[in-house]
Amino acid sequence: MKTAVSLPDHLFRLAEATASRLRVSRSQLYAKAIEEFLKRQNARAITERLNDVYSRQTAKVDSGLHRAQLKSLTKDAW
Repeated sequence: MKTAVSLPDHLFRLAEATASRLRVSRSQLYAKAIEEFLKRQNARAITERLNDVYSRQTAKVDSGLHRAQLKSLTKDAW
């Protein structure tokens, strides 16, 4: 799909240089950049939702498990 975007001159020049260095077309560079941005945004949204879910739960550790974990630690001299 064709689309038109307006970019600041300095950003356009950087993109042109990067596309040239990577030997890809301007369209390929922009498509890849948008794809990466959207992936990061999706990952960030998932993390925020998980943080929200877990922030509403109390962290309870079974007392037997807690004792077993403490026993498994070796005593080191500091």
